[in-house]
Amino acid sequence: MGSENFIKVNKGLRPLSWLYGLGVNFRNFLFEANVLKSHTYPTLVISVGNITVGGTGKTPHVEYLVRLLKDKTKTAVLSRGYKRKSKGFVLAKADSTTADLGDEPYQIKRKFPDVTVAVDKKRTRGIDLLTSMPDHPEAIILDDAFQHRYVKPDINILLVDYHRLIIDDQLLPAGRLREPLKGKNRADIVIITKCPKELKPMEYRVLTKQMDLFPYQQLYFTTFDYEPLQPIFPEAGRAPQSIEGQNILLISGIASPKQMLLDIKQMNPASITALTYGDHHAFRKKDIRKINNAFAALPSPRLIVTTEKDAARLVNIEGLSDLVRQHFYVLPLKVMFMQDGEDMFNEKILEKVKR
Repeated sequence: MGSENFIKVNKGLRPLSWLYGLGVNFRNFLFEANVLKSHTYPTLVISVGNITVGGTGKTPHVEYLVRLLKDKTKTAVLSRGYKRKSKGFVLAKADSTTADLGDEPYQIKRKFPDVTVAVDKKRTRGIDLLTSMPDHPEAIILDDAFQHRYVKPDINILLVDYHRLIIDDQLLPAGRLREPLKGKNRADIVIITKCPKELKPMEYRVLTKQMDLFPYQQLYFTTFDYEPLQPIFPEAGRAPQSIEGQNILLISGIASPKQMLLDIKQMNPASITALTYGDHHAFRKKDIRKINNAFAALPSPRLIVTTEKDAARLVNIEGLSDLVRQHFYVLPLKVMFMQDGEDMFNEKILEKVKR
């Protein structure tokens, strides 16, 4: 189970974690005491975030909400736009790039061109500018805003990685928690993400007990399902229907690739060679050379597979060999609720829309 996963904690840094915790607790106290103000809005605001450093599957869950809402109400996505080169508020356009938006907002805009996507580090300003537009959105999804307490969302969704449960983690810098565990109490909905598909009923019960949520909070479990491969470059042509029997070069620059690697192994490739990089990695010339050489060394049949987020950064990169471009595919993923939780989750979100 997730709680049995080994979580690295640097015990020597615990004194610094204690000092960090003092600062975070004081900041949260100022919000609770209303010294620092949390703003509410007449527009429906849904926050999706976490209390850990690293990936918990925020973008796929934001995309799930976009699919749920976009045909029922005018929907916008507001993100910080991590590692973008632009400044301030930027409204995504058809010709916007990852430099303008960051890789995740760029990915969302490409998948949902009719949905408003914007980036602004200052979320209150971003919401004000979105709601002042003539054709303003009626629902705004905030990406990675659980710690952005200047906004008080109507629905606060906390994501927890099954492979690194917050109940087993510690504060930065010893662990990966951005704030103490009690921060989870602000969530209306908690989702344990990236669960193995074969999770047993007893494991659900144990995890539910370990999370120790309040009655007003709802707990869900999700896993990832994969859609057919899609070519990144026109040279690749039609994608194969399956990776079974293929020698795979997996390129990932995401925070937590563990579940994806496990899932790909279950698709029965002949072999997997993984090149893993840090989250939001900026690919450089030496990385491109390594990709070219690693793929050239693989025996046929062979493919390169990457994530949608990495594809957003690689599609305009220079230096990839013709051989690589002809065999480079993205493996799109989507969120699947477990334990028949999808209808209950959808109903809770749509009920807020109706109100």
